[in-house]
Amino acid sequence: MTTVGLIGSGNIGGTVARLAVAAGYDVVLSNSRGPETLTALVDELGSHASAGTAQDAAQAGDLVVVSVPLKAYRAVPVEPLTGKVVIDTNNYYPQRDGNMPELDAGEVTSSELLQQHLPLARVVKVFNNIFFKHLGSLARPAGAADRSALAIAGDDATAKADVTAFLDRIGYDTVDAGSLAEGWRYQPDTPAYGALYSADPTDWEHSAPAGADKLQALLAAATR
Repeated sequence: MTTVGLIGSGNIGGTVARLAVAAGYDVVLSNSRGPETLTALVDELGSHASAGTAQDAAQAGDLVVVSVPLKAYRAVPVEPLTGKVVIDTNNYYPQRDGNMPELDAGEVTSSELLQQHLPLARVVKVFNNIFFKHLGSLARPAGAADRSALAIAGDDATAKADVTAFLDRIGYDTVDAGSLAEGWRYQPDTPAYGALYSADPTDWEHSAPAGADKLQALLAAATR
């Protein structure tokens, strides 16, 4: 796995791209506004980065990161993601996305919606519970005492293994939260969302490491 495609290159997508390039991956960036709007980020990332359309990123990526507002998930290209591992960074924010009855009722998770849209892809949920500045600052080498862990959820064991390897390479340990249906355990308004990586919940500019034991305990504490 050498190329990471990014469908959506905002705060989280851009941060993942920076970490991926630092770890030796090539990245293909895309957004909804067109490749020409990504010139500054491509220039920052250097020769291992290029920009294209969402279709380009989907086709080029060995691993593809989808980081678009949930309300736009149906715009994600379907055919070029057949058989691929797709990382979903999304959360459901009704104030941004509008109300989605199936999510309001807890019938499905947001990542299950993306999986339904991409029936032949293998979706793994990660990066949705960490502030982008903390994601950038907390990456550590394997074995570091202050290494943080990120939760993953997915229905395909091989896809989860691939994502675990990717996270390890960019600086994070992994806690497996279970299937996509269990992804609610680290969505907004749960103990494992956001604040665990903050040095001070009132000051999100400063991060603090959160290891696997802490994350596992918070995932277990989630209630519906």
